[in-house]
Parts: sequence; structure tokens; C-alpha cells
Amino acid sequence: MTDVRACINAIGCAVPAQDMHASFIQWAGRQLDNPRERQLFLRMAERSGIDHRWCVLPPTAEGGSPVDPGGFYSGAMPPTSLRMRCYADHAPALALEAVARLKEKVAVERISHLVVASCTGFVAPGIDQIIAQRLGLQGVERTLVGFMGCYAAVAALRTARHIVRSEPEARVLVVTVELSSLHFQPERQIERLLMMLQFADGAAAALVTAEGSGIAIDRPFSFNLTDSAELIRWEIGDSGFVMHLSGEVPGRIQTALGVPAIRRAMWGSDDPAEIQDWAVHAGGRSILDAVEHGLGLGNDALASSRSVLARFGNMSSSTLMFILGDRLGHARQGVALAFGPGLAAEGFRFEGMG
Repeated sequence: MTDVRACINAIGCAVPAQDMHASFIQWAGRQLDNPRERQLFLRMAERSGIDHRWCVLPPTAEGGSPVDPGGFYSGAMPPTSLRMRCYADHAPALALEAVARLKEKVAVERISHLVVASCTGFVAPGIDQIIAQRLGLQGVERTLVGFMGCYAAVAALRTARHIVRSEPEARVLVVTVELSSLHFQPERQIERLLMMLQFADGAAAALVTAEGSGIAIDRPFSFNLTDSAELIRWEIGDSGFVMHLSGEVPGRIQTALGVPAIRRAMWGSDDPAEIQDWAVHAGGRSILDAVEHGLGLGNDALASSRSVLARFGNMSSSTLMFILGDRLGHARQGVALAFGPGLAAEGFRFEGMG
């Protein structure tokens, strides 16, 4: 068994320029004809723990958001074909901006492998090929992690870890890019509007090597909750990707994390007090509350997750990368954890390396 440890040396993060959060709340409120439901939605939006969400879609001529008159979502809902053309235009650009932010922190050179995770669009040649070509990465080995949802960053980092442990000289560039704003739907149900309220666009890039600095990735795990396959689902519809997110999800997560045997099966310890640090995917305030209560954590244990949620919303696979970026330089021995379709929990143990 190899004793090589793969480390996230640095992470660069990028979001688009337009903050759509306030405009979306106003638009969503107008979709609800019942005044009591509208007031309930507005109260829930205030309690969401989200202050900003950023999107790649261009502003209107008057500077309005995509849901304002003249915006991408005014009038008839755009077909999936148009949304995918937007993905092909905007996803590589945002990914490259994240790589540029990474270059400000570490030398991004001699890249041997590229691992890209994205679940909000499809294009061929793949986004991994587009990124490699634009970065001038000739002969790089590419891996594309697609349609896994919010835990795809774990799969991408886990893949990088396996590469580095088998090839200690490897220098792996890991990129996540998600454009969730391309998949808004014409909803008039409060539950569906609250679900869309969570999501936003963002990209992150990390350098993973055997050089012992940053955050070491240890002991990956994957765990499916029983009888939960229908709780989180994605379907490709005629007007974008349609997400189904059951209101049972937070309760199921909280219950599962309260079971010592499940904790041991995932990260090898049934006592949360033994874990010094947490990087939990910010799927929403209710998800973070469920993790906190299920594990009996202190009020500040998920501070990085809540901060990322407030500043950026849920950026699907990019969210965990932003949280790990926030922990760089401060991380101790901890657990990275994300939830997604299935309902599955994916993660890994980690250790701050200074």
C-alpha cells in the first residue's frame, strides 16, 4: 500500500458578475397568486441564509436580471437546446476564470491530468477538452465527471487522489463549473420556488499533487441511504434540467447522521467530537441545520459552509470546493461531506498540512 498523500495545494474560485438573488425573490413572489403563500415565501427567503447568488446570463438592456422583462426568462421558457448553447458559451469562460484565480496562488504548470466535474450542461467536444485546449494543455489525460450533482466535487477530488497516489509525480488540475441559473422553471408552487431559490452559478479550480502543503485528502467514502432513490433526482426536460428535491431530505440526513454505525461506515468514527473540522456542502440552510443537529455539533462548526451559502448560494458541485478553499490555511483533521442524487453521501477525511 502506498504511503503517498495527495494534497489540495490551492483552490481558486470564480462567480459571474450579476447578483440575481433579490430579483429572483421578487419574481418568484409574483408567481404566487395566494397572498398568504406569497408572504410565507418571502419569510422563508429571508430565513434562507442566502444573501447573494450570481449568474452568467446577461443583464437586460436596462441592467435588469434574467427574470426581469426583456431577460432570458421573460416570455416563453427557453428550450433545452438554447440553454445548452449558453452552457457551451459561458461554462468554459467561468472555469478559466477560476483557473486564473488559482494561478494567483500557486504555479499551475506541468499539469499531467485534468479532472472536470459539471452536471448543469452537456457539450461535445466536452468541456474538459475545451478547457484543456484553451489552457494549451497538450497530451494531458482528461476525466469528465458528469451529472452527479452536488457531490461531484468529491468524485473529482477522489479521482485526483487516486491518480497522485499511483503516480506521485502527477500534477492534477481539478475544475468544477456549474451554471444552475440555466435551469429555472415556470413554477407556481411554493415548494418548487423555494428549491430554485437555493441555486446559483460558480466555478472552482484546485491543484492536487503529492507535495505536502494545503489539505491532504484521506479515506474517501460513499454511502447510499436506504429507500431514498426518489428523494433527489434530475431529469432532462424540454425546457432545461428539472430537479426533484423532496422535503424529506433534511430529516432523512439528520436521522442517518444520528446513527453511530452509519458514521463509522462513512468516516470511521462514531463520535463527532473526535472530528476537529468540517467542510459540509452548503445545500441549503435546512441541510446544514440537519447535519449540525444530527451530529450534535456546536453553533460554529459549520461556519465556513454557512458563509459560502450566504455569499454564493448552492453552486452544486462547486460549493464544496469553495468551502475547502475557505478552510485552506486553517484546516485541521476533518471530514468533507456532500449529499446528492440517490440520496447518497460522498466525502473524505482530510488534514490541514500548513
